[in-house]
Amino acid sequence: MRDAFIYDAIRSPRGKGRSDGSLHEVTPVKLSADMLNAVADRNGLDGHVVEDVIWGNATQVKEQGGCLARTSVLASKLDERIPGLSINRFCASGMEAVNLAANQVKGGAGDAYIAGGVECMSRVAMGSDGAAIAVDPSVAMNTYFVPQGISADIIATEYGFSRDDADAFAVESQKRAAAAWEDGRFKKSIVEIKDQNGLTILDRDEYMRPGTDMQALGGLKASFKDQGEVMPGFDAVAMMKYPHLEKINHIHHAGNSSGIVDGSAAVLIGSKEFGEAQDLKPRARIRATTKIGTDPTIMLTGPVPATQKILKDSGMAIGDIDLFEVNEAFSSVVLRFMQAFDVDHDVLNVNGGAIAMGHPLGASGAIIIGTLLDELERQDKEIGLATLCVASGMGAATIIERV
Repeated sequence: MRDAFIYDAIRSPRGKGRSDGSLHEVTPVKLSADMLNAVADRNGLDGHVVEDVIWGNATQVKEQGGCLARTSVLASKLDERIPGLSINRFCASGMEAVNLAANQVKGGAGDAYIAGGVECMSRVAMGSDGAAIAVDPSVAMNTYFVPQGISADIIATEYGFSRDDADAFAVESQKRAAAAWEDGRFKKSIVEIKDQNGLTILDRDEYMRPGTDMQALGGLKASFKDQGEVMPGFDAVAMMKYPHLEKINHIHHAGNSSGIVDGSAAVLIGSKEFGEAQDLKPRARIRATTKIGTDPTIMLTGPVPATQKILKDSGMAIGDIDLFEVNEAFSSVVLRFMQAFDVDHDVLNVNGGAIAMGHPLGASGAIIIGTLLDELERQDKEIGLATLCVASGMGAATIIERV
């Protein structure tokens, strides 16, 4: 099999996922086309040099439906002979797009792909697609379905994380994100979003709250307590699945959970021959990819078995990894990862994460791969691992190695 290399990785700034957010006026097609155009411009791509565009988004209805990938190609300056494939692995959609593209290149099905994703959460609301696992009783009852916030609180209860633990992690995420922006660490990858007149709409992540402290977070009400405890509550469902739990400790709220935002990201992946033909220098090799199914009730523990699987499959150990990016869906998700592998926070999410900057569902997997690559280069490190938890009980991971 051939190697698959990352030649470029970009992302938009993340806008608040509300009607007053800076990117609310930007459609998913326009935001996606902006990313495709930026990849083409930055790398001098012309004609049918890219085999396909693989694009992830989690809520594939309305403006984000109808094979958004193909529509975005047609709305961009890319050659119309380049098709488009929309995929959905919920929060890992952007990562799965990258992994699928890499494995296509490795298998010889084309020399180059643009992969990534988008989510305009201010325009297409999360859950508006009416997922069967949540709304079909025949499925929900058999899987002991609970909402993700309850799942995050189950993790905290099962593995012993307190409200202070979660809040302290969130404060640190905000501090790191603010420091990273101040230091210009995202400058290489950020593509500012402009309107039709060429005026800048957004050039910086706007969800951040750098002044966040423990006192401010301490005043917030636990977001999922009523959902869990008010009868008929989801806590009762969870304890049918996990009878050893006497009660669920509700510790998560808006300040220690990922932010709802709009955003997009793209990664240019190709073979060695593609780079030579286009006079492009590879930045990293995609060394391994994986995905796995997990318990659908606790739901968000996927980064742990996904990491175990990808390390085993690639013949590596946790100590071989220099830097980690674990998507900050909720504080307890990342705290559990660090606990499971005894990973120091100094080498994980060093520039903050989705708690501070937001989680545009279909784009986040591609975003954290790009962030990981930038940080490996900044620190002159070699190997990084990115991973995400995924709705309905799944996990995905990618290992990259600088070249």
